[in-house]
Amino acid sequence: MDGTDTEQVLASKWDIPFALFAMARVAFGDLPVWGKAVVFGLIGSVGVWTAVSWLRGRRSRVR
Repeated sequence: MDGTDTEQVLASKWDIPFALFAMARVAFGDLPVWGKAVVFGLIGSVGVWTAVSWLRGRRSRVR
């Protein structure tokens, strides 16, 4: 080596989804089914609300 610390670490495009799935599995793995349903229902409703509000804002800018 020439003394410079410029080594690059290449990652595949699947590293982040794999890590997120593994973290979710660890975080929610021990919850009962009703607990998982509540958590994922809340996350899903926030996602739907965000998408709807984004679409409304986008439509109001067009007019």
